[in-house]
Amino acid sequence: MAKATDVKLIDEFGRRHDGRLPEEMRPVSMRINVLDNADGSALVEFGRTRVLAAVYGPREPVQRFMILPDRALLRVRYHMAPFSTAERKSPAPSRREIELSKVIREAFEDIILVKYFPRTAIDIFIEVLQADGGTRTAAVTAASLALANAGIPMKALVAGIAVGKIEGVLVLDVDEVEDGVGEADMPVAAAPDIGKITLFQLNGVLTKEEVEKGLDMALEAIKKLVELEKQTLVEEYVTTEEV
Repeated sequence: MAKATDVKLIDEFGRRHDGRLPEEMRPVSMRINVLDNADGSALVEFGRTRVLAAVYGPREPVQRFMILPDRALLRVRYHMAPFSTAERKSPAPSRREIELSKVIREAFEDIILVKYFPRTAIDIFIEVLQADGGTRTAAVTAASLALANAGIPMKALVAGIAVGKIEGVLVLDVDEVEDGVGEADMPVAAAPDIGKITLFQLNGVLTKEEVEKGLDMALEAIKKLVELEKQTLVEEYVTTEEV
């Protein structure tokens, strides 16, 4: 892959280094039921970014002191595989991975109907298999699909996307090259069917008008991603029933 300094990020025709227009996402693919030993699982790809999510539960926590009497305990582990980046990453959890585990858990705490499963735990394990930008939003999308695949009741499906600012231009679904030299990065996750934003972060500086425009771009893309989630679920279960 060319280094960020070797490529022109926005050309004279308004196209990005990979040929996309500012409002275009990378190719997206989704699969569920990819792991036999999980209650629910999903593999989501945004371009070269590949994220696997596995859901276990509701089940009784091994540590009984963690039991909550009125709802399920939600636990999330976000992890980047040692081979997911160009330079081998330490398998030990980093500070960033611990932070993103918390961020993703918070994105689902008001979406999963945990009150239906008191004194249990729901575990979401997220493994980044290949990182090329947008791993946290791809992780949220994969987790949503895996939860649905596990039959965990939710208020709505959730998906995520990041908006960046490159050479003064707002762009959708930034990859690693753009993220490395961009002026701002704004990851967003939402459940459009209930009109709820579940994750919103901003790294860098944007004006109020840019935040509003970027949020509109993200929410429009998230609607499409949620529709793709629904299509993935329907196709899987219709095929299964026919067989």
